[in-house]
Amino acid sequence: MQAKYLLKFLLLFVLLKGFSQNNYYSSLTIPAKLDEYANAVVRSYDTEISLTSTDEMLVKRKRIVTVLNKKGNSNVDAYVHYDNNIKIITLEALVYNQYGALIKKIKKKDFKDESAVDGGTLYSDSRVKYLEYTPISYPYTIEFVCETSTENTAFIPSFNPLTDSYVGVESSSYSISFPESITIRKKEKNLEGCDIQKEEAQGQIKYRVKNLEAFKPEDYSPPVFDIAPKVLFASQQFTLEGVAAEVMDWNSFGHWMYRDLIANTYDLPESTINSVKDLVKNESNDIDKAKKIYQYVQDKVRYISVQVGIGGWKPFNASEVDRLGYGDCKALTNYTRALLMAVGVESNYTVVYAGSSQRSLESDFAAMQGNHVILNIPSPEENIWLECTSQKLPFGFIGDFTDDRDVLVITPEGGKIEHTKKYSTEENTQHIKGEYIISSDGFIDAKANIISKGIQYDDKYWLETQAERDLDLHYKKRWKYINTVTIDKMTLKNDKTNIAFKESIDFHASNYTKKAGNRMLLTVNALNRNTHVPDRYKTRKYPLKIKRGFIYEDDVKITLPLDYEVESLPKNILVENKFGIYKAEFIKQNDSTVVYKRKWVVNDGEFPKEDYEDFRSFFKDVSRYDNSKIALIKTQL
Repeated sequence: MQAKYLLKFLLLFVLLKGFSQNNYYSSLTIPAKLDEYANAVVRSYDTEISLTSTDEMLVKRKRIVTVLNKKGNSNVDAYVHYDNNIKIITLEALVYNQYGALIKKIKKKDFKDESAVDGGTLYSDSRVKYLEYTPISYPYTIEFVCETSTENTAFIPSFNPLTDSYVGVESSSYSISFPESITIRKKEKNLEGCDIQKEEAQGQIKYRVKNLEAFKPEDYSPPVFDIAPKVLFASQQFTLEGVAAEVMDWNSFGHWMYRDLIANTYDLPESTINSVKDLVKNESNDIDKAKKIYQYVQDKVRYISVQVGIGGWKPFNASEVDRLGYGDCKALTNYTRALLMAVGVESNYTVVYAGSSQRSLESDFAAMQGNHVILNIPSPEENIWLECTSQKLPFGFIGDFTDDRDVLVITPEGGKIEHTKKYSTEENTQHIKGEYIISSDGFIDAKANIISKGIQYDDKYWLETQAERDLDLHYKKRWKYINTVTIDKMTLKNDKTNIAFKESIDFHASNYTKKAGNRMLLTVNALNRNTHVPDRYKTRKYPLKIKRGFIYEDDVKITLPLDYEVESLPKNILVENKFGIYKAEFIKQNDSTVVYKRKWVVNDGEFPKEDYEDFRSFFKDVSRYDNSKIALIKTQL
């Protein structure tokens, strides 16, 4: 009987394997290597764009995904956004078991429907329908079919065959058709080495890519949008919420945005204009005036997301923000610009991709890009950038949310690509001036005064608004390598004038040292020990990218137990390489006092993948040196 069942299984397996390569519903037909590192495999993803005119676009999508495990559930991507201008024509899903047998049909009415924005949004007409499916077993396959229509043709979907990590792609195609009266521009990225087919004829462009192995993220590698294959599309002639436009480059794009979306929004009431003029009447230069206006905005308004209107791109009128006291990034940036205009200070509305990944706008491809708006103040020395949604950030500080990337600055004369502030290694500093006392029973009593600047400031300024309980947990986590830490005192100061965050922390812990007979081992670095070592890879695939450099400097006085003396000190350490510097000094001042000085510099930059192991070794060495120990011996009575 067992042989009989085995034979049936083998016959079934052979039949399944014998299906054409377009049998995407069974997990048994996934090509070799595509499921390596994968939580899911996109079997087929076909996108058809029909641009019938400058104010009508149809988008058809058919996506078949085999989910291999629980983590792959998030890669089904069976959802569609819609609003008052995007209509859903077709929406359905089919679920198959691992053998390709249909087990469930899901209709449009069975999809979940909710707001497409978070709870911080006051109101929005943007909604999303999405599939919520709980599988019985793994693997399984979902076929998702969706068709939408819209009068907005400013946002033509890109060809993005690989959008998620740990997802293989068996086949992905894209086609766009358009009339002769429309000019389509495109930009290809990272297509080298892909199994790709391209067709281009009058009024139609097609792409197909096959067998993309799963993207496995690596520590300190470029983000996926800089690595994955992609083709961007834009129409030279388009419509956004009934507003027609024709743009060829960033200059004309910016001119259109200023003329049709921004220029008519600067309608401040006369009373507000008079108030801000009075506010800055004693200031002699534009920068000091701008600082007063920025503080005025921080005190008066708050950020609330409002995503309605002209595709979420047109800001509310300045008069509305002035009256209501709130707005989204567009509205608050525009309001700040209106106030600066009132006092004669030049500034520019600026579109940016926000986020710590430092994503730039495509500087050579003018199209609807970006997800955030900030303000630019031109300056002969260095452009000033203002984050107008924050009530806490100092004037001219943007942090890692919008630093070091290409952005679109919009002026009345047109648009231009500029680069935001890059915080250099020398600017990103943390300095610790500390001391600690060790008792005869191994108890540590420590005080740390910490000053952070640059991106280090950005990592910490938010602490000043945290509850004491949350701060206690934060500092215990910070010194997690010390057992039984008790925080005794916390004093925080946000010095917005000098853009420095100051922490004064006292703590104690028992059993900090290790004893063996009449000897005691003391780990010198108690206040700033490196515990991070980048992951190891047998075969590194991607280049090494260090996005932001930093400098740590520590100067710590150590008071030893009265009944112990130094038996041996670690040797001074100096390491210098292309990635940075590590320097540690151990100075015996007298029989009861040792001074520990440490400096660790990590430089930003991009390096070939062959350098990664040396970079990892640098961090590994720092971690080892940070565990250097002083040997103490009990004094003879």
